[in-house]
Parts: sequence; structure tokens; C-alpha cells
Amino acid sequence: MPTTINNLQVLYEDNHLILVNKRSSDIVQGDKTGDTPLCDIVKLWLKKKYNKPGNVFLGVVHRIDRPVSGVVLFAKTSKALSRLSEAFRTKSIEKSYLAAVVSKPEKLEGSLGNYLLRDHKKNKSRVTGNTKKGKLSKLTYKLIGQSDNYFLLKVNPETGRHHQIRVQLSAMGCPIKGDVKYGAPRTNKDASIHLHAYQLGFKHPVSGEQLVIQAPVPEDPVWNTVKNIV
Repeated sequence: MPTTINNLQVLYEDNHLILVNKRSSDIVQGDKTGDTPLCDIVKLWLKKKYNKPGNVFLGVVHRIDRPVSGVVLFAKTSKALSRLSEAFRTKSIEKSYLAAVVSKPEKLEGSLGNYLLRDHKKNKSRVTGNTKKGKLSKLTYKLIGQSDNYFLLKVNPETGRHHQIRVQLSAMGCPIKGDVKYGAPRTNKDASIHLHAYQLGFKHPVSGEQLVIQAPVPEDPVWNTVKNIV
């Protein structure tokens, strides 16, 4: 079910920020599909909540892939947008993801470093041995639980490359459930993949307060197994 102004899941809001829990069917910004993006829905929600007569300012600070669920941060002021964009650029925002993968990793925790090459035409990235053309991508992971068929990883990306977590886990032999683009054996019925942006940790762009915002996992039999673990 896509997000609307009636079912928007707001995780945190103040005068400068709003963080929401994105559903896997949502796109953060408009694209060639013409589907209503999450940023427009948040604008409408704010316009209705505060009975604003004119346009609502909302800055897109970052994006997560359409089939991925989880926390997305928007800026409500230009000052916040500028400072948060710089925080993402300098990698001072801590991101944690949860991934349900189809194979058990050989090592229960570790670090991955790969050079990734992006194919814009196919909207896909791949691991390459070409260190001049590829972009270095780093993440750490840890096995935190498992069900009968899937293995649950907590993933912390250190870089922000295109499809990074999806590519690197697949290259490790652990494709994400539902992610047929990167080696999963079958799709999920709702076209989602079992990758969830679980947590953002960052310094408030105006007050300087340290914030840690978590997004509950979707209601789903596989995700339900992780609820008592994280």
C-alpha cells in the first residue's frame, strides 16, 4: 500500500526537520513513472496539518531505493537543507540498515570493500576490478538472527554508492530476499526487497542536539522475526 497523507508514518518533526517511514512502494522524488513522490505527499501533509495557504518548502536531503523501506529525512527550512546536505556529503550521518538475505554469510560479521561500476542504462551497479573507473564502496555487517529460510544482517554503509548494499551483499554470496536484480531467486509479491533503512543518527542542523531516529520494520512474516532482536 503506497503512502498517502492519511497513512503517512511520521517518526519525528520539529520546525526544521521531518523524518518519515517510507513504504517500499514509494519513490522519494519524482521520476519517469509519473507516480506521486513521497516528498510531494509530505508537502501536502504539512500543508493540511498547518493549514498553510501557499507553497510548502521541503528539501530532499537524501534518497533510498524505491523497493527499500525505512527512515527518510526531509528539511523544512533552507538552512536545515544546506547543513544536512553537507552532513551527508561529509559522511557525518550514521546509517544502519536491516537486510534479510537468502544465504548465511561465511563470516558472521565483517567489513566489505569493493569497487563499484554503475550502468546508468540498466540502472544497475556491479563489482569491478578496475580501481580507476570503479568507486570504492565500504560497509560493515553483522549477523543478528535467522529464521528457517533467511538470515538477518545489520548493515552500516560507510559510503553512499548506487545500490551499494544490494551489490556488495550479493557479491558476498548473500543476495537480499526479493532482489532479483542482484541474484535473489524470486521476487516478493509486492515488488519490495527485504532491505530496511532502520536508523539515522545525526546532529540537529540548528540546535546541535544528537538525534537517533529509528523506523519500525514493515508488518511482514520475515521482518517480524527481527522485531525482538534489534
